[in-house]
Amino acid sequence: MVARKIKTKQEDRVKAFNYLKKAEDNQIQMLEALSNNNFNAAGTLAIQCAISAADAVCIHEIGVRSLSQNYLDLCDLVKSVPLPDSVDKSNSWQRIISKKNLIQYESRSIFQKEAIEIVKGANRFFQWAASVIVSS
Repeated sequence: MVARKIKTKQEDRVKAFNYLKKAEDNQIQMLEALSNNNFNAAGTLAIQCAISAADAVCIHEIGVRSLSQNYLDLCDLVKSVPLPDSVDKSNSWQRIISKKNLIQYESRSIFQKEAIEIVKGANRFFQWAASVIVSS
């Protein structure tokens, strides 16, 4: 099978810290929203946190970020990062992003259990991204 081409943009690796800061801002607000039982906001912020954290890792490690409208392309980009746990983290990221449509576009609100699950996943992904970027 031929690998598909992911539309990317070259970025200066220093910009990884900017994306990590965006992820951190969303992470802080995500945790606050969850503690205030604002589950839809917590879910939305978790998704934004995970996206920015993934961009940060990709920029830091391979000097590119995804420009694709398909978030699964970003998942594949994370998987391609030359780190020992990138495949596992890519799978975790995919579980987070799979909730995007439910949280942002469907009519029903997310349940507390769903919010807790996505916040935990996003928080773990953020912590991993921060450890990759800050430890280098």
